[in-house]
Amino acid sequence: MDERPADITMQLEGKVIGPWVNEFDQVWRRLADSLALKRFCVDLREVTQMDAKGKLILAEIYEKTGADFLANTPIAKYLADEARRGHRENEKEKR
Repeated sequence: MDERPADITMQLEGKVIGPWVNEFDQVWRRLADSLALKRFCVDLREVTQMDAKGKLILAEIYEKTGADFLANTPIAKYLADEARRGHRENEKEKR
């Protein structure tokens, strides 16, 4: 976790599956209240795999914070796009 006065970056690595998804969720929920006006960024550059629950958490993070995603590999770009797409689909359902 990298925290500067104006922003917070959460770095994920490796396989975000099973118990690691639960850890990801817990850390995100602890951070959520402290974000206030800070910019939130999720670094996905070192992620090699993420299960469905992890993807839902990413979409929730994007929906609630408008987080930026750092993504430079095909899998990281895919995960970032899916999170943004999940947010757009939720917005359509609300209308």
